[in-house]
Amino acid sequence: MAARKLIARINPSNSALFVCDLQEKFASNIKYFPEIITTSRRLIDVARILSIPTVVTEQYPKGLGHTVPLLKEGLAENTPIFDKTKFSMCIPPTEDTLKNVQNVILIGIEAHVCVLQTTYDLLERGHNVHVVVDAVSSRSHTDRHFAFKQMEQAGAILTTSEATILGLVGGSDHPKFKEVQKLIMTSAPDTGLVPLSKL
Repeated sequence: MAARKLIARINPSNSALFVCDLQEKFASNIKYFPEIITTSRRLIDVARILSIPTVVTEQYPKGLGHTVPLLKEGLAENTPIFDKTKFSMCIPPTEDTLKNVQNVILIGIEAHVCVLQTTYDLLERGHNVHVVVDAVSSRSHTDRHFAFKQMEQAGAILTTSEATILGLVGGSDHPKFKEVQKLIMTSAPDTGLVPLSKL
């Protein structure tokens, strides 16, 4: 009989939020970029409210600009922002954050490059990776679609922003539930994942 896989349940004490390369210069060519930013801001706000460690990276900011201001405004004070040239977010400065973390909630761009490479590296290090699909995108739908397939086949958990947010509080008895609930009173914006013809 095959061993049953353990559920990778997230909570604020065992999780970190990784925000991958949501930079200004990508705004014109990433699919659903404004909606991805809106959804990402919700997750950043929740991480701040629940005191979840957050790491932000910027891919070659000299050429690609810095993190979108709307996201920077939501970050908790002293949240590190690291520049990188490696595709993966698993660079030496992020190692300290990962020391006591079981689950990494991963958002950002591009799905088939930096998010995918980060997922592989985190899985190889033994972390559970929760890829928030409505906060991850690429320049093309094809790359995005097949990146999600690759991540799931590798062992990542594909999830949504609302499932992640409610999973972190665990129930309406959480002391911060009402504050968090305000962020999801309006549904997350459509990010093109489910064609209307398939609904």
